Amino acid sequence: MKLSDIMSYAQLSVYTEVALVLFLGVFIAIAIHTFLPSRRRELDAASRIPLEDDVVRTPRTVER
Repeated sequence: MKLSDIMSYAQLSVYTEVALVLFLGVFIAIAIHTFLPSRRRELDAASRIPLEDDVVRTPRTVER
């Protein structure tokens, strides 16, 4: 008996279809969230960070 025969008798093909639909849904949600017009200002500011010479960003330290 082949492994493909065992898997076909177990009827597990539904799980692959569900996983594909979930992945596609999450991908579309992330893509929509990324390219929303309301995030344009934030993305423009982030795109200019490598070009800024005068700003020195240091990590904040927590004083105890």
